[in-house]
Amino acid sequence: MAQIEHFPAQADHSRTSVDTIVARMRAFRSDWPTADGLAVFNRVYLAVTEEIRLRIECGIFPDARTAATLDVLFAERYLAAVDATSAGRRPPDCWRPLFQYRRHPGVRPLQFALAGINAHIGHDLALAVVDTCHALGCRPADLEGDFDRVGDTLVALEERIREELMPGPDLLEIADPLTHLLGSWSLERARDTAWSAARLLWGLRQLPEYAEEFRERMDAGVGLVGRMLLTPLPGRRHDR
Repeated sequence: MAQIEHFPAQADHSRTSVDTIVARMRAFRSDWPTADGLAVFNRVYLAVTEEIRLRIECGIFPDARTAATLDVLFAERYLAAVDATSAGRRPPDCWRPLFQYRRHPGVRPLQFALAGINAHIGHDLALAVVDTCHALGCRPADLEGDFDRVGDTLVALEERIREELMPGPDLLEIADPLTHLLGSWSLERARDTAWSAARLLWGLRQLPEYAEEFRERMDAGVGLVGRMLLTPLPGRRHDR
């Protein structure tokens, strides 16, 4: 049986910057076809990361080092999942549906974007908060302001994402299954759940067996939601 990669945080993050993360995600654009489901998510995540970098540079985050550390450790979990799959290793369960269905002709671009966001927010964000606490020697409560500002950026961009990837009004009707899927998942609820999970994992840090069990169950649950978000829908794909 293949071993699941846990992707522990690196010991030294000072060598990795937001610029490095952005450069890597930009490089993926030439590696994957535009219609590839992972390419769809990568475009969305690149836009988010570039926006967060801009806000850090503009001073919207009071502590630039803390915000950059959280942003980098968060992104590294996505990049680690990509690296694991490229190397033939098994990524976390939350990412597996997107990798498995990334070329399915019955899945629409918006579904790919939401499935990637679901994996990254639902599983990776909580772990990134804990990683950041260990890296900076702080507690989740010390990161709450930066967590909220990152979350606000994601929520602000979600509407733009939906507008860019949503089929035109002549194609998207109330009876369209995509309409139902759009209403079944909420970024704000996922963000709130990620914060609660981060606090719980931090509280369990002295009980690694229980922490790992919780992480595994969280991973599996998020993966199940991702699989449902990627349910192939009738009709042609509405690539934009």
